[in-house]
Formats: sequence, C-alpha cells, structure tokens
Amino acid sequence: MNNIIIGQYIPGKGFFYRLDPRTKIITIIFLMVAVFMLENIFQVLVAFGVAILLLLVGRISIIKVLKGLKPIFVLLIFTFVFQIALNQEGVIVSQATMHFNLYSVIGIVVAFIIWRLLTNLGKFKILLFLVFILGIYFVLRYVNYATDFYNFDLVIYQKGVEMSVFVVIRLLIIITLTTVLTLTTKPTDLTQGLEQLMRPLKKIGFNSESFALIISISLRYIPTIFDEAQKIMAAQASRGADFREGKLKDKLKQIISLLIPMFIIAFIRSEELADAMESRNFVPGGSRTRINILNFSRVDIYTGIFTLLCFAGAIVVKVIF
Repeated sequence: MNNIIIGQYIPGKGFFYRLDPRTKIITIIFLMVAVFMLENIFQVLVAFGVAILLLLVGRISIIKVLKGLKPIFVLLIFTFVFQIALNQEGVIVSQATMHFNLYSVIGIVVAFIIWRLLTNLGKFKILLFLVFILGIYFVLRYVNYATDFYNFDLVIYQKGVEMSVFVVIRLLIIITLTTVLTLTTKPTDLTQGLEQLMRPLKKIGFNSESFALIISISLRYIPTIFDEAQKIMAAQASRGADFREGKLKDKLKQIISLLIPMFIIAFIRSEELADAMESRNFVPGGSRTRINILNFSRVDIYTGIFTLLCFAGAIVVKVIF
C-alpha cells in the first residue's frame, strides 16, 4: 500500500508545477482522447515515448510511477492473457499441446509452493510471479511422461499478441498521464480548476462547485485511507494476525477485522472534515472567496499549442492510416 500514488501530491519545481490546473486538466483530457484514436502498436509506442518524455520534462520520478503500477499489475497481466486467449485473427505464431497428467499436476503444485515461499521474503514479487506463470507454461508444455487426464492446444495468433501489447501500452499511457496530473497538482488547485472549467454548466442547473469538491475530497483521501489501512494491518500483525498465511476462512475473518475499523476511521475522518469546513465558514452553494486566483501564463500557451499539435497529429494519423 505504500506504493499507492493515486491522489497523492508531491511538492516539486518541475515544468508541470508551473502550469495552471485548468491547462493540465484540459491537456490530459485531449491527450487521452488522442491516445484512444491510435490503432496500431507503432503509434502507441510513439505515444508511450511522448508520455515518458513528459515525465522527464516534468522531473517526475519514473521509478516512483513504476512502483505505483504494482496495484494494477494483476489487471495488466489479465488483460494481456485475455487478449491472447480470445483473439484468433491473423497468422498462427505458436501452437502447443498442453498436458494435464500426474507429473504435470505435481510440477504445478511444487512450483506454487516454491513461489509462495519465495514471495514471503518480500522482494521481487512481480518478477517471481512472472517466473511462476512461465513455469506453469513449461510444465504443461513439456511434462508429458504419463497418460494425460486432459489436454488442449494453446494457439497464439499474431493479432492476439499485437492487441495484447497494444492494450497494455495504452493503459500504461493513460495511467501515466493521470499520474502526472495528481502528482503535480494540489487538491485545492484541482478543485478550483474543475470548478472553473465546469462553471458554464450552471446554466443547465449543474452545481459545478459541489461536484469539484466531491472529486477533490475523493482524490485527497485515497492515500489517507490506505495509510490508515496499513497502520491497522501493522497493529494486527503485531498481535499475531497474518493476512498472507492461513486458511481461506481465517483470511476472511482477518479481512472483516480490517474492514470494520476502516469504516469507523472513514466516518471519523468525515466528521473531522465537516467540522474543519464548518469552522472555515463553508456554506454549500454559497459564494466563496479564494486567496489564490488562477491565471494563465506563457507556459500554459506553449502547453496548449503542444496539446493541439498532438491531438491534430492523432486525427491525421487516424484519417490517413
């Protein structure tokens, strides 16, 4: 949980810290739309290179962003495998028979035990998981020294591989862009930017101030709740609880013991926030004043030009190719 970066703001002096929050919000939206216009691997690789360049220009730690991807690593693997398994278009790249027999089942069990023992060390969990998946593949592929209980052909098509890489890279780009927004924008600035951008919606009865406040509070308290969960897990571990070991029934009881104090802490935090807002004379729907007024600068103009060029380039690529 220490690697959660969603909703976190890290003070800095990079390029993106000097941008108006409205510029960053509009830029992220246009760039994400541009990414969804791309239709092949080469195009998304170029877009991924641009995203990495944005991190370097903004002086944002790439290592920290990669660590923040750990919570969604399973989702990325599932997406990759899902595309390969179900997409049956194009030329056959690989075709292999998977064997389920006594020896292959024993090999899978041994590989699982070794993986669990090594992951308890707390290091290289992602790499060990990848090795575990590859180990299962090699066991099912090459261990065929006994009569098979069941076997099937694993066929991998060219289009399936291409779409798997394409979807995963596109998800990485989207996550990187949103990370840039949250890491370099204060929650108060993000709220003010959203509020001003949605102010024209007041003409149709939409309360932009309340909506922006809800979004800001949600983003702000994601890392706070995770920190509280980490403290509770550490406190329970000091009393003998272990969330990684034990039977399924025991794990469910431990999760319930975690959820109950989490709900209590969430309600306490909400009451404290309400008291703090009330002490500052916050009135829902009332007129508000601000210390800092948002102003566009020359840097915002350059960023807007860059965004329009990227968006126009995506449109041209989609139309021509």
